[in-house]
Amino acid sequence: MKGYLVLDLSVVDKKGFLEYAKKIPEFIKKYGGRYIVKGVVPEVVEGNWSPERLVVLEFPSMERVKGFLGDQEVKELFLLRHSTTNSRLILAEGCV
Repeated sequence: MKGYLVLDLSVVDKKGFLEYAKKIPEFIKKYGGRYIVKGVVPEVVEGNWSPERLVVLEFPSMERVKGFLGDQEVKELFLLRHSTTNSRLILAEGCV
């Protein structure tokens, strides 16, 4: 089953975040991932969830997502994202 990462973020340091945004696609591609939604301002239609920016990544499998999340080379980029954004990240398994 495919694996999905959903990232809800607000940027607090644009310059630092641009460095992250420039480098992270290489690691996403390394694990067979692709952007489904890339940094859009979503339209909330129900409830009180109000993400500022939304990113959705699709990977071929949950194992590939977990490989991406556990890759020691990408850890520094995750730390950069943490220091330049307020973000929330969830992992979900696809149903087909």
